[in-house]
Amino acid sequence: MAIPDLDPDVLDERLAAAKTASLRLARASTAEKDAALAEVAGILRERAADIVAANALDLAAGREEGLSTGLLDRLALDVRRVNALADAVLEVIALTDPIGETVSGRSLPSGVRIDQVRVPLGVVGAIYEARPNVTIDIAVLALKSGNAVVLRGGSAAEQTNAVLVEVLRAALERTGLPGDAVQTVDDFGRVGARHLMQAREYVDVLIPRGSAGLIRAVVDEARVPVIETGAGVVHMFLDESAPESWAVELVHNAKVQRPSVCNALETLLVHRDAAERLLPAVIDRLEASGVTVHADERVRAIRPETVPVTDDDWATEHMSLDLSVGVVDSLDDALAHIRRYSTKHTEAIVTNDLGNAERFLNEVDAAAVMVNASTRFTDGAEFGFGAEVGISTQKLHARGPMGLPQLTSTKWIVRGAGHVRA
Repeated sequence: MAIPDLDPDVLDERLAAAKTASLRLARASTAEKDAALAEVAGILRERAADIVAANALDLAAGREEGLSTGLLDRLALDVRRVNALADAVLEVIALTDPIGETVSGRSLPSGVRIDQVRVPLGVVGAIYEARPNVTIDIAVLALKSGNAVVLRGGSAAEQTNAVLVEVLRAALERTGLPGDAVQTVDDFGRVGARHLMQAREYVDVLIPRGSAGLIRAVVDEARVPVIETGAGVVHMFLDESAPESWAVELVHNAKVQRPSVCNALETLLVHRDAAERLLPAVIDRLEASGVTVHADERVRAIRPETVPVTDDDWATEHMSLDLSVGVVDSLDDALAHIRRYSTKHTEAIVTNDLGNAERFLNEVDAAAVMVNASTRFTDGAEFGFGAEVGISTQKLHARGPMGLPQLTSTKWIVRGAGHVRA
């Protein structure tokens, strides 16, 4: 239960403790960090029953409060998902530690040697909602890259996150690293979130992950520098050359496999010359899986049982088995629609036309642009990052799925032998 009237000095003490712990993590060896992560994976498995029991309390509260089906799916953990979290931690151990990596280097004509090397960001704050897996993903990536982390996981997952934070802190302490490198402000509720957003003296970067409303609130209110992740109003365009078998399978996978996540398909656009050929089979497969199709007039002329689409639908991240579908006259019209409604997350085209594929890749402005592949591939694990902090839809510092390198900065190291500038 959140305690908004808790002594605010306690908040600063936690943030200061994270800052101090970050100094120790910055000089930790790869072996030390990997040992801590191995311990995280082990304790997750040991405490799977405790985690699932806490999660059941959060799920029950969420149902009472009327959380959507999509949010409840994001919130849910069972033993299989807990074990998958542990497996993901082990995958992070296998990744190359970016700290100390030389990004570039050279010797100047003067004889001075300069090198640009990767260093931790310091203290990473994260604000997210109804996603207890993010607690583990962000924390282990932060720890592997030498950062401390301060978590605000939201009231919907408060019971689950409390146990997960215990797991993380215990693993650090068992392996000789400071447990204070993982902090939570969940018990302060919204007061804690606001304080975290303002704490420039303690927190080096803030990463929001969740709904468009949450992300916008953080961007608007934060004094701490923000890496903006984005909502996923994700599009797929079937052009006039799209093979029916590809269209059916790619649309179905992108929409149905896990509709509550940010890389799930939300809008399908179909070229007018392919609509009568492709839409019956595509919609049959979707409806067989329980998808409600929100269709424009041209789609409804082919499938009149579909629901009329609204202007709001085109801009909506449904996070459910709902899909907006429209017919367009050309690739230009598809590109114009995407420019208007895209959240710059992931966009895809299905085509056998090389020219259309290259135009789409070159002209669509998004973190991930795909040809003949499901949008579900925009994911840190699928990209080989082991896990992800989030998917950045901005253009500064990081863009797309954020793994270990994106949780680092760089500094210039200059070595001389009594050199002075002429």
